[in-house]
Amino acid sequence: MSDKRDYYEVLGVQKGASEDEIKKAFKKLARKYHPDLNRDDPKTAEEKFKEVNEAYSVLSDPQKKAQYDQFGHAAFENGGGGGGAGGFGGFGGFGGFGGGGGGFDDIFDAFFGGGGSRRRSGPERGSDLRYDLELTFEEAAFGKEAELTVPRTENCTTCHGTGAAAGTSPETCPDCHGTGQVQRRQNTPFGQILNSHPCGRCHGTGKIVKNPCSDCGGTGRKKVRKKISVKIPAGVDEGSRIRVAGGGEAGLRGGGNGDLYVYIFVKRHKLFEREGSDVLCEVPISFVQAALGDTIEAPTIDGKVEMKIPAGIQSGTMLRLKGRGIPFLRGNGRGDQLVRVKVLTPQKLSARQKELLKEFGEISGQNVNPEQESFMNTIKKMFKK
Repeated sequence: MSDKRDYYEVLGVQKGASEDEIKKAFKKLARKYHPDLNRDDPKTAEEKFKEVNEAYSVLSDPQKKAQYDQFGHAAFENGGGGGGAGGFGGFGGFGGFGGGGGGFDDIFDAFFGGGGSRRRSGPERGSDLRYDLELTFEEAAFGKEAELTVPRTENCTTCHGTGAAAGTSPETCPDCHGTGQVQRRQNTPFGQILNSHPCGRCHGTGKIVKNPCSDCGGTGRKKVRKKISVKIPAGVDEGSRIRVAGGGEAGLRGGGNGDLYVYIFVKRHKLFEREGSDVLCEVPISFVQAALGDTIEAPTIDGKVEMKIPAGIQSGTMLRLKGRGIPFLRGNGRGDQLVRVKVLTPQKLSARQKELLKEFGEISGQNVNPEQESFMNTIKKMFKK
């Protein structure tokens, strides 16, 4: 009987765990026991590391997992699954720790993304960042110069991104001799195959840091709050996106910075609404102004302007103020402002006001306007017996 621990127990998951649960548990333990992170007791860490990798290599493979669930460790003993200790599907090799092949790929994938692009010794571009910026209605209309404080990663200024302490520099990795890759022989049914894999000691960089920088802990990068000035063009609207080249995270190994993307959100205004490049607002007037006409002060995003109210205007009529709208985002010129007139009916009248209105009604007599007369005729026809 095998003296190996149950693979589910090694990863700390239940037998019915999903693929995502198994992967999540593996990543957590792989980080915990990675030899480079356990310099005080590398031998114990290496053994734990190998055990975790071995368990994951089986449970992450549907075919191997099915065999293991049915037969346990016996499925891979006596030639059943590809060899015993040191030959278990390619277990045993972890960069500078010697041994077989293959299994380290899972560890590398867990830490560095894996996939088809495993050679990481060259420059790598930094990640892009997003910043949500809220503007007032007027700021969106006319634009502004905004100063943003962006949390991001930058190359350490003390070690200039090398990760090495002052007076020292990264050394060539003794395991891969600076190539970032190690070669391993793997036994297959078709014979031995020579595979190249990222070096486990330097993680594919070809360099190791023996004396880490005290300012960045040897990472070569630091978290900072960077002030970035961004020009917001006139005419931006909700959902607009502004790209700031190089405003993102710092790159690796001499790679360029990522970009910063500023997403625009616009506060609601008490008076104005926006419809494309036009501005809409509503202006109340008295029924006397509506009947006789008047010149009033209308609010615009530029300030107050004089606006003529024609005599006899009806409530809901739209008046246009040319060129008082939003500047066009691309090109010259501006939209218009549309003013909706709202005629207010007085609610509280003095005795004298009521008297005058009654007199007005008597004088008007049957002199109703054509629209009102048409409506009244329609009513008569509807209820005519």
